[in-house]
Amino acid sequence: MTTVTDLWTRIHPSALVDAGATIADSARIGPYAIVGPGVEIGERTIVGSHVLIERDTRVGDDCVIHHGAVLGTDPQDLKYDGEPSRLEVGSRTTVREYCTLNRGTGEGGTTLVGSDCLLMAYTHVAHDCRIGDHAILANSTNLGGHVVVGRHATIGGVTGIHQFVRIGDYAFIGACSKATQDVPPFFLVDGHPCTAHGINLVGLRRRGFSPEALRSLRRAYRTMYKSSRNLGDALDEIAGWPETGPEVEQLVEFVRSSERGIVS
Repeated sequence: MTTVTDLWTRIHPSALVDAGATIADSARIGPYAIVGPGVEIGERTIVGSHVLIERDTRVGDDCVIHHGAVLGTDPQDLKYDGEPSRLEVGSRTTVREYCTLNRGTGEGGTTLVGSDCLLMAYTHVAHDCRIGDHAILANSTNLGGHVVVGRHATIGGVTGIHQFVRIGDYAFIGACSKATQDVPPFFLVDGHPCTAHGINLVGLRRRGFSPEALRSLRRAYRTMYKSSRNLGDALDEIAGWPETGPEVEQLVEFVRSSERGIVS
């Protein structure tokens, strides 16, 4: 790391960089960007024009923050009273135009965005969210506070996610949806409110899941949604299958741990 003065050739003259910010040697800061106190920018990361990174935010290596994005602002939470909180963004993540990412709320609260994520234009990530690696949030996705998005999950554009909802790994939510309950991993859901429509077959095939895993997940989906059993009995039956595989085990654990219930 070097001082802001040493990096002047990599920081546009119109940018405003607080003396308390730490900028990696190979990072670039674009025209009219504002980088506030307690901000850390990783190696080779590009901060575009008119970006605001307000304070207490870490952006990892090889990220691209596009024009007009706003990161590290105060949480939109009436309980917030100025206590220290943070935003953490992993490496190789792309934040497109006009996204808004708030810091956490409560003493030490943290909003986390993983590595290798794509947040498309106008996405909003509220306080204390947790977004796993390789997640894709399409244009105008809006996450309420404390939402958890699993690894490799995909959320279609113009979708609203209620606070405290969990979205499992490899799940897919169709565009223009509303999710008020948890979305199980590996499933495809859609609608207003969301309903389940089977497993995320295309996405799972693209990620190299075996035919055996796909068959087990299909069978689990049918048992949960297409049989006459209640959900608890369905989960007990699925858990009793021989050689269910790690995917089905993960599915059962996710559903059993749900506090909001799962999409119907």
